[in-house]
Amino acid sequence: MRSSLPVLFAILAVFCGQSFAAPPNIVFMYADNVGYGDLGCYGNKEVKTPYLDRLAADGALCTDFYVVTSTCTVSRGAVLTGRHPLRNGLLHQLVVEENWHGVGLPHRERIMPQYLKDAGYATACIGKWNIGFAPGSRPTERGFDEFLGCRSGNIHYFAHTYHGEYDLFRGTELQRMEGYSGDLFAEASADFIQRQSKGGKPFFLYLPFNAPHYVSKINVAEGEIPQWQAPDRAFAAYGWDPSEQNEKRRYLAVITAMDDNVGRVLAALDAAGQRDNTLVVFVSDMGPILRPTHGLGVASADIYRDGAPTLYEGGIRVPAIFRWPGKIKPGTVSKAMLSHLDLLPMFLKAAGLPAPKDRILDGRDCLPALDGDAPSPHERLFYHLRDTVAVREGSLKLIRPKAKAPWELYDLATDPSEKQDLAVKRPQEVERLANLITNWQLDVKNDASEPVKYKPAKKQN
Repeated sequence: MRSSLPVLFAILAVFCGQSFAAPPNIVFMYADNVGYGDLGCYGNKEVKTPYLDRLAADGALCTDFYVVTSTCTVSRGAVLTGRHPLRNGLLHQLVVEENWHGVGLPHRERIMPQYLKDAGYATACIGKWNIGFAPGSRPTERGFDEFLGCRSGNIHYFAHTYHGEYDLFRGTELQRMEGYSGDLFAEASADFIQRQSKGGKPFFLYLPFNAPHYVSKINVAEGEIPQWQAPDRAFAAYGWDPSEQNEKRRYLAVITAMDDNVGRVLAALDAAGQRDNTLVVFVSDMGPILRPTHGLGVASADIYRDGAPTLYEGGIRVPAIFRWPGKIKPGTVSKAMLSHLDLLPMFLKAAGLPAPKDRILDGRDCLPALDGDAPSPHERLFYHLRDTVAVREGSLKLIRPKAKAPWELYDLATDPSEKQDLAVKRPQEVERLANLITNWQLDVKNDASEPVKYKPAKKQN
């Protein structure tokens, strides 16, 4: 029945004398730590990102798009479920053993492909998983027909290692491959698009790049210098030698390599004749990491304060680009306050699926807000990570940066960089917004999944 849905649309069109649009293909690219100021279309004059710039020109670029948390694992659990981490039960960054063998996201939770398969979609995850790889937690056990990628996060781009273990998988089995990880993911994505375009079913491609995440010391070979890793062609785009040691230049090369692979995926859609019936989304999973061990000063949050893993604007306000020919007007700039939690409701609506009745979704369909003038579907957005909590309502933002710290209040309309704390001057607003946070913390306990504690397997003597 599911595989017959596109045919049913055509039959209905004939008998009813009307045109019924088939569900669109969906390509969702989730980048790893791209800062608000890291792309050309967001104002960066140094970087070369022609494909993402063109994608933005052909669709909508968002200026006030947020992730509700600012660490890799938790962000991914949130976007895939459309539910806040406090509701979906995945609240912390998975450590090494959890990435390899942990449940991670509770099995009670449903994620994007599980919904979309109800509308007949073929599904693939190609790239970084990072939400648990225990039996029952792996991509092909959570709704994806195909998986090629890494269980964990910041793998070596060429050696594909994480904490000394090779970490590239096809399905549930190790897959030895050679090449730059982003290239491998783009090639596999293009192959999936080509194959599925011949099958008559709509397809959903989730492409979580591991770029531009920094490769830390633990993931390089003995004697190898940890540094930003990019293929030679990315350096050549700037006229630089691949042996270039300047961190800023190497970071720009990583961004350009990622952009090049975005271009490969878009070209595959064009070649397969799928451009006009495909919703393409590019979002960053959080803001840039600006710690000295991760290339301090090379990534950019533009005018926004700090980066990940904070809940200041630099950590949670991220690039977001949407293209859907005929549905989203080219060249649109949306200033609506939106969230990555909105993607699942948007995908469900696009696929002709109803919102689930058996669980609460925290997002809202954001398509109407992508016309440049429509208001946000949210009265306010809440953010949470460990002992940090924040809320944005209109232009006001209240944040408690750590437990027992005093509240800080900012007016983003006049102070987008969060430099002028208004908490002392406007105590009534602080009290009101703090009460909203308290009520919200009670609300997200409804329909909440219990976090799964990781229990390492006992070692055999």
